Amino acid sequence: MNTRLTLTVEELNEYVRKSLAGDPMLRNLFLRGELSNFKRHVSGHLYFTLKDEKSAIQCAMFRTSAMGLRFRPADGMKVILRGSVGLYVKTGSYQFYAEGM
Repeated sequence: MNTRLTLTVEELNEYVRKSLAGDPMLRNLFLRGELSNFKRHVSGHLYFTLKDEKSAIQCAMFRTSAMGLRFRPADGMKVILRGSVGLYVKTGSYQFYAEGM
């Protein structure tokens, strides 16, 4: 008997999102790298890539966290982020949600 599970894309993405959110190592994480592709959205959210010599990850910092910054982030800055790893269910994009910089 074949008992394969069939999911929708949304169900799979939601499952992965919950799995990432439930992993204690991926919450309140500090991540070091260089800012690139920095964009400040009209909503006040910040979107950027954090990269090092070998890898990159897409990042988002929501307005409430961005309002607490004491400097203006810009491409090329070396920073340490505090936040968590997550998945944006709509696109299936794995990213880092920064709460501090």
